[in-house]
Amino acid sequence: MKKLIILLLITFSGYLAYNQTWDVPTKYKTIKSTIDLKDVNVIKDGKQLWAKYCKSCHGTEGLGDGPRSAMLKTPSGDFSSVKFQSQTDGEIFYKTVFGFGEMPNYEKKIPNIDDQWSLVGYMRTLKK
Repeated sequence: MKKLIILLLITFSGYLAYNQTWDVPTKYKTIKSTIDLKDVNVIKDGKQLWAKYCKSCHGTEGLGDGPRSAMLKTPSGDFSSVKFQSQTDGEIFYKTVFGFGEMPNYEKKIPNIDDQWSLVGYMRTLKK
């Protein structure tokens, strides 16, 4: 009986994590970048960070088809999509840095705020 209860709790918590919305605090929706996101050097830096931290789940082109994506309970998302690209820079920044559910928090792995923003700059280049 104890094993059944534990199994149900694990299953239910997974269900909740999958069905929760990723709410971005208002202050992050309008936050502005500390760097020029269209600068070629910023994008180059972002691409290097992408290869190190993001590509394994999100894929080379941000289509959500990285080798680790098959192991996730939640989809990695298509960063080239209109839905993703219609988010504000601040929303993308928040989700990238702080994570949610299976998306890890990168606050400590990428502590430099300019580096965090360079990822946003690179992700903007993934649009269709």
